[in-house]
Amino acid sequence: MINFLNKIRRPKKISQTKNLLYTASILIMGVILGVISKVLDTIPSNYLPYSLEMLDLGNFFSRMGVWIFLAVVISMYSKSPIRSAINTFLFFAGMVGSYYLYTVLVAGFFPKSYMMIWIFMTIISPFLAIVCWYAKGKGIVAITISSIIFMLITRQAFGFGVWYFYIKYNLELLLWFATIFVLYQSPKQIIQVVTIGMILRFLTNEINLFWGML
Repeated sequence: MINFLNKIRRPKKISQTKNLLYTASILIMGVILGVISKVLDTIPSNYLPYSLEMLDLGNFFSRMGVWIFLAVVISMYSKSPIRSAINTFLFFAGMVGSYYLYTVLVAGFFPKSYMMIWIFMTIISPFLAIVCWYAKGKGIVAITISSIIFMLITRQAFGFGVWYFYIKYNLELLLWFATIFVLYQSPKQIIQVVTIGMILRFLTNEINLFWGML
């Protein structure tokens, strides 16, 4: 099994010090983004500078797209599947922990049901991260993983129907382009990923993923 996975993508060696610094920076980034997203939740948009109000960052950070994208980037650019699992878990632990600590201690309420969803997402994030790590590899397995990632981001960015098509959020449209850039390895590979991903998008159009959060 290990030999098979190594044919898809081989882990890179890096010094322990660099690993620790990278992991610590990801944890800190998670904590900071958790606080920022909660602050944006609690401040009325018309109190923000006009540029931030127009970007609608509060709604952007309350949706799954940006967190899926960041998790994919963290997992794919980690040096090994194990480091990918650790880094992604700590990112979500920092983000979810700081978000709900701020919610309880500063905002003064306790949204238990919604919090449990994010705790569950944090718990399973290491396993999903290991899978995502192999998206940067070679062969049909990597293309399949990349296509599923692309499908998830496409669900966030666009709404489809028999007679309609629309962009859900402009910032998630930027994430859609950024995802293509992150997944890109060659023209042939990215055409396959986009084609399969769009097919999966249409096939899953009526399915609610992540408890309707997508």
